[in-house]
Amino acid sequence: MIPAQFSYRRASTVDEALSLLTEHGDEAKLLAGGQSLLPLMKLRLAAPEVLVDLAPIKELRYVRVDGGEVAIGALTRHADLNSDPVLAEHAPLLAHVAGTVGDLQIRHRGTIGGSLAHADAAADLPAAVLASDGVMVVTGPSGERRIPAGEFFLGPFTTPLEPDELLTEIRVPSQTGLGWGFEKFTRRAIDWAIVGAAVVGGKVALVNMGATPVRARATEEALASGASPADAGALAAEDTSPVSEPHASAEYRRHLARVLTTRALTTAAA
Repeated sequence: MIPAQFSYRRASTVDEALSLLTEHGDEAKLLAGGQSLLPLMKLRLAAPEVLVDLAPIKELRYVRVDGGEVAIGALTRHADLNSDPVLAEHAPLLAHVAGTVGDLQIRHRGTIGGSLAHADAAADLPAAVLASDGVMVVTGPSGERRIPAGEFFLGPFTTPLEPDELLTEIRVPSQTGLGWGFEKFTRRAIDWAIVGAAVVGGKVALVNMGATPVRARATEEALASGASPADAGALAAEDTSPVSEPHASAEYRRHLARVLTTRALTTAAA
């Protein structure tokens, strides 16, 4: 299908992108890797009047250590995250999960900021950042604000980002020395996960078990009390709200959450 007509603008700096957003407001959409937005535009589920291309903004592509945190530029692509030695050492969960997203074409175009701002509960990286206690750095005309991952995903495809704001950086505490694991179940390798589980340092987040990525709080509390991976994993589906649809019933998703969380916890404990 062909998208509705739109105007195309390229931003070469963060300030230029913010200026375009301020100028066009709700009529504008940001284009990062385009792996989420362009399919929606082709289906006419999104019809921005102005498309602001962020690809030229090189300043938002980086991974670096800053004190006890890892700072990741929002336009860093999945393939770069997967191969980055700094991320592999200090945030190995994110490095691994980035390498499981879609296929090679998607990983070489998609960006971590685009995935997080899209806020799809079936996506892998939002759950990985949530399990990592990540913080989103958001920049707007009034300056910078920081939003914890637990407050960033408000609902299906919904975040606190204002129309004139841009997600510029993701920060996660260093995970060096912490056990981690990630498991997901898909119909095909390139599909969205039916269910997924991300684990790092006793924190657990689930993919596609509600309207947003969710923390498996009962599992985390059991781990803190000394429960085994199997016993803690058996609690993963508590207080979740998975949906039933043609690919999987809600009860099947609960079953997968328990199985996949147990596997991820077992890997993290090894």
